[in-house]
Amino acid sequence: MKKTDLEKNKALKIAGQMKQAGVPSRFGAASTAVPDRRERRRREQAMGLVPFAVKLPGDLVAQLRKQAEAQGTKLDDLVADLLGRSLERDS
Repeated sequence: MKKTDLEKNKALKIAGQMKQAGVPSRFGAASTAVPDRRERRRREQAMGLVPFAVKLPGDLVAQLRKQAEAQGTKLDDLVADLLGRSLERDS
């Protein structure tokens, strides 16, 4: 056999081994660490959270994001805290 034929056979052998091997977990079903929408929705409902969409001016949203980043909290938590304090003050 020629050297090129030997190399082709090696390549075919490697290709066959790769086809036989399973999909690594980092690419398979285990790679989906983020739950699907339905599961996330069920979890949020169990926590008592309700989706509430509000249209706000862009500069106000930028201020909220800066404040949340400075406090190291999520934007949702910051807005909930600010709204709760505002409602307590008005009552």
